[in-house]
Amino acid sequence: MINNPVISASELERRTIRRTDLVSCNAAFIDCRTPGSDKKENYALIGGGVSQNAGQVINLQEDHGYNIGAAAMPNGVTNSLHMHFTAEVFFNFRGTWRFRWGKDGKGGDYVSQEGDIITVPTWIFRGFTNEGLDDGWLFTALGQSDTGGIIWGPSVLNEAEGHGLYLTSDNRLIDTVAGDQLPEDENILIRPMPADVVESLRTYSPEEMRARITTRDDLVYFEHPFLCSSIPGGGAQLAAVIGYGMAEDRDIAPRVSNPHSFNVAWLRAREGEGMLQHWHSETQVLIVKSGSWTVTLNEGTEQVQVTLEPEDTLSVPRNAWRTIRNTSAPEDSEFGELLVINGGDARVRLHWSPEVWKEVNDKGLSRDADGYIAPMFLLAMMTDDD
Repeated sequence: MINNPVISASELERRTIRRTDLVSCNAAFIDCRTPGSDKKENYALIGGGVSQNAGQVINLQEDHGYNIGAAAMPNGVTNSLHMHFTAEVFFNFRGTWRFRWGKDGKGGDYVSQEGDIITVPTWIFRGFTNEGLDDGWLFTALGQSDTGGIIWGPSVLNEAEGHGLYLTSDNRLIDTVAGDQLPEDENILIRPMPADVVESLRTYSPEEMRARITTRDDLVYFEHPFLCSSIPGGGAQLAAVIGYGMAEDRDIAPRVSNPHSFNVAWLRAREGEGMLQHWHSETQVLIVKSGSWTVTLNEGTEQVQVTLEPEDTLSVPRNAWRTIRNTSAPEDSEFGELLVINGGDARVRLHWSPEVWKEVNDKGLSRDADGYIAPMFLLAMMTDDD
């Protein structure tokens, strides 16, 4: 028996991260003095990610099973080549960005436009440059609670050393220009990856990488993804991107399905529509792309709610009752768009309120044994297993 938590107004406020609440760290990484990479802005919304600066502001320091961050930089500035042990996903909310990957960044490149979602394979070097306006903006997700840190390309470490910056095996950034002392045991300093190890890393062709990129044109929206889709107010549409997530239509398939420790989907809805009251047992992060979205938590008289605007973020607690509704579509579209990130690699089982179940059953619908929407008359034809 699940005891659904009652979320207080103050707790809801704590979990709401407004775009104006974000604080950048301009010295988060070892390349912060390298010409062409010295004007990067790094943001840590949920978890510390892979920042190497102890002064990094983290808006919500709570284990979700993954980390949520953001990156920005002026036109022409580059995030240097680096590698991760866990999934790294970029959500292009604004701007034109050139991503490159492989040894020396020569394995291939891709110019990303607004709306793209790019999931970069683990254990390969990657970097990116802002080729658009100065106000470009990328949200990011990193897999696992502990990402295992970051490995920089050999040339990045060599150049940083020339600017007085060193990295230790416990992820400390040592700045000798600012007066930091090198450790007595220099064995704890991170040295460049040996050339033979770099050569052994897997390569990805542009065609292989393209299969891990989801553009707006790649999205396949389903009009009836949820049990509540057939009743008033429940008309949200879903496009699965990474993992099967919370889809209840058996025909929905994601573009990318390998494990990330989280799943990703776009949710869109006309004004007044969304997802009716439900809960699930995974962590959930909502990031508004367009429109205004009102999220209501709890049941009955204990309900609390918040309205999110573009680039606002909300962390919804596990097992909390929630209703998600688009309360204002943008002027240039009939739909508001919401990025939904749920924890885990498995499907996310939704638990609907009794009111939703009654309305849906009155329409002759239910779910089959696998959790997918099905007509009740067909379910009544089932026979028990021996």
